[in-house]
Amino acid sequence: MESAGGRGLRVLAIAVIAVILTRLLKALTTRLVQVAAGQTRVAQMREQQTRTMAGLLYSVGSALIAAVAVLTALPEFGFNLTPVEATAAVASVALGFGAQSLVKDIINGFFIVIEDQYVVGDVIQANGETGRVEYLTLRRTVLRSLNGAIVTVPNSLIGQVANLSRDWSQAFVDVTVPSDEMVGRALAMLEKIAADFRDDAEWAPGLTDGPSVLGVESLSLDGTVLRIQVRTVLDRKDDVARELRRRIKVGFEESRIPLSHTHQVQLAGTLPPPAAPCA
Repeated sequence: MESAGGRGLRVLAIAVIAVILTRLLKALTTRLVQVAAGQTRVAQMREQQTRTMAGLLYSVGSALIAAVAVLTALPEFGFNLTPVEATAAVASVALGFGAQSLVKDIINGFFIVIEDQYVVGDVIQANGETGRVEYLTLRRTVLRSLNGAIVTVPNSLIGQVANLSRDWSQAFVDVTVPSDEMVGRALAMLEKIAADFRDDAEWAPGLTDGPSVLGVESLSLDGTVLRIQVRTVLDRKDDVARELRRRIKVGFEESRIPLSHTHQVQLAGTLPPPAAPCA
């Protein structure tokens, strides 16, 4: 019979080789990370993307190395691998049927990361939810909704994604004036307000384009709807839109241009006499 020392040396050799391969894999995946050379958003997103991919490759690779090492060492302890292989085959089939959604989550999460659809910190709209990405794995995306709730969305449920945190943001401000009001006067006032807003040193750094008066957006029973478009730097559109509405309100009040219209209904005729009380 083969000595226990010989079997022990082979098991030790298998463990050493597995550790060396794991260290080499760690070094290779670390070299894949592209550290951001500056503070630009593109560089930081690229670093985040490569770190995620490096972590994924290391996790999968180290798991494979450990599995192969264990299967190689089992015969040294007298285990017959044929029943183990059969059991593993049956378990893999059962797992494949029972974890279909998990596999879909991981595949979709892989493409979310590799295609750079969004990263942690982005504000997105997905699966009927809008919020900031707080946490991202291959299986799930965790959002912080607008009302502060934590929303967990499996990646398999994420289809169409709207990323609201790339390059610039855009807002539309609609102003409704009565139908009998002179539209030219209202448009001229909006042009003045927009020009003053662009020249404001406090707000100009937050603008990338506009505000621009687009003109008459629609006609309705409530009046004439005028629209202003403004593009801002990221995460500033709500602040800019609020300030723009405030200036429009103040400017229209000073120029005596009404912003709302009250419909007055006058009834003709006389009211019927009150009914006689019942006896």
